[in-house]
Order: sequence, then C-alpha cells, then structure tokens
Amino acid sequence: MVGLHSTSDSMGQPFTQYDQAERVLPMLLRAVIYTARTELFLIISIFLLLMALDKRPKTYGATIAVQARRLLVPFLFWTVFYAFYNLIKAGAFGYQDAVFQALASPFEWVGYVLLGSVKYHMHFIPTLFGLILMYPLFIIAKRYPILGLLVFVCLLIKRDLDAFVFSHFWGTEALPYLVRGVKIVTYAGYGLIAGAFLGLWQQTTAQWRERFVPLLLFFAALLFTIKLVATWKTVETGKWPFDYAGGYYADFLMPIVLFAVALALGHRNWPMILTRLAPYSFGIYLCHPIFLDLIEIWVSGETLSPIGQVSVKIIAAIVLTSALVWILERTRVLGWTVGLGPLPNFENSDKKTKRGMRDA
Repeated sequence: MVGLHSTSDSMGQPFTQYDQAERVLPMLLRAVIYTARTELFLIISIFLLLMALDKRPKTYGATIAVQARRLLVPFLFWTVFYAFYNLIKAGAFGYQDAVFQALASPFEWVGYVLLGSVKYHMHFIPTLFGLILMYPLFIIAKRYPILGLLVFVCLLIKRDLDAFVFSHFWGTEALPYLVRGVKIVTYAGYGLIAGAFLGLWQQTTAQWRERFVPLLLFFAALLFTIKLVATWKTVETGKWPFDYAGGYYADFLMPIVLFAVALALGHRNWPMILTRLAPYSFGIYLCHPIFLDLIEIWVSGETLSPIGQVSVKIIAAIVLTSALVWILERTRVLGWTVGLGPLPNFENSDKKTKRGMRDA
C-alpha cells in the first residue's frame, strides 16, 4: 500500500504534468508493486478467519462481535484522526475550504464511517467487514472448493454493474454508496476463493500443491504482460486506463494467482523475520498516510523527477511509519490503535468483570 500510494502524484494521478518519458519508471514500478492489490489482503484475511473458525468454532454473533472490535474500533479512531489531519495537506495545496466544509457536513461523516472515504486507504476496513458478514457462504466453498470458480462470475458481474452505476448515477450523492455496495457483494467471490483455497489446503499434500507452481507462474506472467499494456496506456495518456478490459481482469485476477503461489509454497521453511514483522503490517497500513502527506508537501517544493519523488516517498514513509508503529506498540495507551494492544474499555473491563464475578 505504501508503494502504491507513492507511485502517483499528490492528487493521486500518474504524474500527468510531466513528459511521457518521465512517467515510465514510476509506472513500471507501480505495475510490479500493484500485483499485490487490496484484493490479495482480503483473500488473506478471509482465509485466516476461516482457518481460525475451523480450529475454534464460534457462533455467527460471537465471530462478528470479535471482528467488529478488532477492526472497527481502530478504524473509528483513525477516521476521526485523518478527518482533521487532512487540513495539513489541504492547507499546503490550497483546498482547505473544502476540508472545512466536509468536517461540518454530517453527510460527509457518514461517508467517512460507511465508506472509509476520509483517506484513500481507509476503504479497506469497511469492505473487509462487509465480506466478514458473509463468511458462512465462504465456509461452504471450503467444503466444496469448486465453488471458488464463482470468483470469475463475480468479476464479470462487477464490471457490468459498475458500468451501469457510473453511467446512470454519475454526479449523484448515491454513487459512492452504490459502487461500494456492488464491490462488497461481488467481492464475495474473493471470499469464496479463500474458502476454496483453505479446503484445498486441508485436502491435499504439500507435494501435490507444489506441482502447480510452474503453471501458476506461467499465468502470472501472462497477467503481468497485460498489466504492462495497461501501464503503456497510462504512460501515453497520463490517465489511468479504467476502460481497458484486459487491465481490469489482469488486476483483479493477479491477487488470486499470487495467493495460490503462496499456498503452494507455504510448506517451505521461510525466514522467521517474516513472522516477527507480520503483526506490524496493520499499523503500517493505518499510519503511512501521516508521513506520506508530509513528504508530498515537501516534495512539491523540490525539483525532483517523478521517479525521484517516488523513491523518496517509499523509503521515507516506510522508515518513519515503521518507527511510529514500533513506538505505538510500546505505548500502553495507544497500542490498540494499530492492533498491538488491548482495546480500551473493552478487554480490560471484561477481565475486571470476570475477576469480580470470581471474587463474588
């Protein structure tokens, strides 16, 4: 996510104001980084949830309550934080009046909470929680892995519904909510593929799974070739090629192939450093815009090429964000904001209540 958000300009565009030649390296880097799209993390999250439920079954209500506490409580904290933090970047780039109007608008706050629209990366949590609400469907795919193929049907439906919604509701306040609704419902396909992968993991041997790695890499190469075509279109036009069907399917299928490769090679001995660093990923995801905004403000006053801007943003944002998350982890009061500490007034109060009941 840090790399993705660093490979565009401060307005989220592909360095439109620069020459084609200067867009080449940033867009090629983006093509590589963006193979691991948000959808990959959705698959991972659902896969791990289903695996946990398989080992320790819970009722639907208990599962949703736990996930709401883990996801939505930190989400609400950072939503409020970024709503006001946006004033810093807005002041630097001259659109602070729009941010002040948004802060005073109840409708905008509804969007912040339901859509995660307060900051470009926050949409992931409401989308993930929407998928978690449908997890019983994904358990069926765990038992019948063939249902994972429905992800292709879901992507076909998504593209068609998106075209209808954008063409008929463009400019209306309902548009972002309809787009998000279509996204969550059709992204159920990724939940089904996560369930199917867990079923295959449980029903097959490591040796059987590893046989498919060459085939998976072949399809990954084909998809990446299509992504390069989309990248070329971006370099040529200075615009994201939203209307390019090949790029659409390459983008949305690549996360499935990447996860399949990880699954096929999961039995190997991987460096323990990956396990030790994994808990910090949620915090880095939540916090990186803090520094990315500040770096973009600084970069705007410098004469750096697009690849120079991208390099500075990626390196500085990762280093500074990692340091912040490490500090928050060691702060008892704020560790929960990055998923590395007990939630305030929830876990502690539960423990006190249980101790009181035992004492009584």
